[in-house]
Amino acid sequence: MLKIKQLISFCLLLLTCTVAMAQTIKMAVTDLVGMEELQREFGQFVDVLSKKTGYDVEFLPVTNRTAAVEALRFKKVDFVLTGPAEYVVMNKRADSKVVVGFSRPDYFAVVITLADSGIQSIKDLKGNKVAFGSVGSTSKHLGPMQALKDYGIDPLKDITPIHTKMNVAWEALKKGDVAAVGMNHLNFLSYRQLELDRGGLPPGAFRVIARGPDLPNDILMAGAHVDAGIVEKVRKTFLENSGELISAILTGEDNKKYDGMQFLTRVKDDDYNYVRAMYSTAGYPEYSDFIGD
Repeated sequence: MLKIKQLISFCLLLLTCTVAMAQTIKMAVTDLVGMEELQREFGQFVDVLSKKTGYDVEFLPVTNRTAAVEALRFKKVDFVLTGPAEYVVMNKRADSKVVVGFSRPDYFAVVITLADSGIQSIKDLKGNKVAFGSVGSTSKHLGPMQALKDYGIDPLKDITPIHTKMNVAWEALKKGDVAAVGMNHLNFLSYRQLELDRGGLPPGAFRVIARGPDLPNDILMAGAHVDAGIVEKVRKTFLENSGELISAILTGEDNKKYDGMQFLTRVKDDDYNYVRAMYSTAGYPEYSDFIGD
């Protein structure tokens, strides 16, 4: 009887120690500020990731992209989910590993004009004002500027760029205050539908005069300090539980951009060379700092 009690006590002690020694990993998301927003958008995702990996996954709120890369450099955060434009800077400033890509269907930049504006091609924009979204945005600033470049216009010399909020840019386009707007394709479809719903201009009133290629994916990266075994286990978890993890991601309102997504494991740093070209086109060839921070 004594041996049985001793064995039970030992098992309970072992279980307690195992729970106490559970690995904790910290995660940050660069485009969300504050714990409340993180919990709303990614709370369920983290719960599923914790359950499937066996790790305690905790959020580390960051105030901006610079704070995220510094947290990665100084080992205050282990994993960071970030966009393409942020990735190339973070990878240059902090040694990191690619874990998995978060694909975003129909993720590309477009340049929009009014159909009756007389502007038929990108070259017709020379000497005109063109509105863009927030400075440093992959799909609302850098991507549209690169699209202009790809079609033969230097966005730093041939046009006057205006940076503003997308809803302001949209109204400016309708009023004729700007000749075109560079924006995310899905944003364009949303604004066009909203225009229709409100009894405004019909879809045919707008023209796409430039389309960039599909942009590289958002990416989950791990700091160089994170053990290779942990990185591989997290990567394997995404592969083996993709359906459940995607469903958890899509509970967030902002995360609807991932609708129809797939986790990608064959992601290479070279896949982001087009983003590096964007930085050069926008006048930041070193891509060592976040534009707008």
